[in-house]
Amino acid sequence: MASLNRNRNIADADDVYASLIAAHEGLSDEESAALNARLILTLFNHIGDAGVIEEALAVARLSRPAEW
Repeated sequence: MASLNRNRNIADADDVYASLIAAHEGLSDEESAALNARLILTLFNHIGDAGVIEEALAVARLSRPAEW
């Protein structure tokens, strides 16, 4: 089983982040949430390894700010 790569793996991370923000521009909260869900499912499909996906979910859940 592969493991989650937690090292920076995107050369232009700021540009990719800007693209994500731009994709949400003009969307309602509901439309934005739906876009995020479709994006996540698309990336899960690309990853294709349930173990890596489960690890990513656990990391994301544990790294949330304390005030949430």
